[in-house]
Amino acid sequence: MSLLERHRSSLIIAAVALLLALWVLSGVLFREPPEEPRQQTPEPMTVAVRFSQAEPVERVLTLQGEVEANQRVVVRSETSGRISEVPVALGQEVEVGAILAHINMDDREARLRRAQANVRGRETDYQGAQRLAREGMQAQLRVETALAELEAARADLEAIELDIRHTRVQAPIAGVVNHRYADVGDVLSRGDPVAELLQNNPLRAVVQVPQHGIHRVRPGGTARVTMMDGEQRDAEVSYISARAETATRTFRVELTLPNPDRALPSGISVQVQIPVEQVMAHRVSPALAALDDQGRLGVKTVDEDDRVVFHPVALVRADSRGVWITGLPAHARIITIGHGFVNAGEIVRVADDPSTPQS
Repeated sequence: MSLLERHRSSLIIAAVALLLALWVLSGVLFREPPEEPRQQTPEPMTVAVRFSQAEPVERVLTLQGEVEANQRVVVRSETSGRISEVPVALGQEVEVGAILAHINMDDREARLRRAQANVRGRETDYQGAQRLAREGMQAQLRVETALAELEAARADLEAIELDIRHTRVQAPIAGVVNHRYADVGDVLSRGDPVAELLQNNPLRAVVQVPQHGIHRVRPGGTARVTMMDGEQRDAEVSYISARAETATRTFRVELTLPNPDRALPSGISVQVQIPVEQVMAHRVSPALAALDDQGRLGVKTVDEDDRVVFHPVALVRADSRGVWITGLPAHARIITIGHGFVNAGEIVRVADDPSTPQS
């Protein structure tokens, strides 16, 4: 093959390759791009809501305390001697002046007669001294001496009469004989305990109020006292300590608890609820509360545009039907079903809660 023919063949091959390349490029450049798949907008989630209206609710301080006797007295002997009789039994209710024990008279009656005789003799001496002084037969000094001796004799008589009265150990208050320290045959000295009396009407409910809540408690305010068996009674704040306990920083508060039938004993544990203010609150189930991204406790509602709103709430108090909270609008549509699957700001479909509304 000649040189000219070989050159012509190379040109033909190059031209064919160029045409093939142009054909391939034309398909890539002028081909329509594929259609991107359309993104479907998700349907709004359906949630169930319950309409709730705020109600006035008392905010209360709930505290644990105990019941004390209104008065506790240990009756002591005011004279010495052997007990001859104890006319009261343990647990017996007594009135003021009731005899708790009799102490033997021993020689007190003899001492009484001697003192009485001494007074009569001194009165005679004094009268005689006065008569002689008026007649000028005796100095006034003798009259004054006779009067002093008469007063001393009268004092001795009063002392023995008082000692005799003390042989009857009497109740200084009305109450219940809670304990007997001495019985028949025991010998007492002055100051020895005889019996313990408790005055259980009224009782005192005692609680320790934290320092952050003491400014809300007022003397004369009402409170509810709940016993261990669930019984409730009304009480009145009667005393607020003016100084906090150093160790606990709490204040002692006492409440007067009527106990006319004396059915409640002292020393029992109780729960005390002291109302401190009235607020507008909603009652909800504790299961509806949730935490947001900031760790705040709240409840989700739906606004007028069916948009989810998160409301931080505060607990007022709890009862057997739920918890009372503040922080919601006065009129609210609370999400009761599905609140855990929606976030604040989302649009939702709203359906009525099929369960019975809380009232």
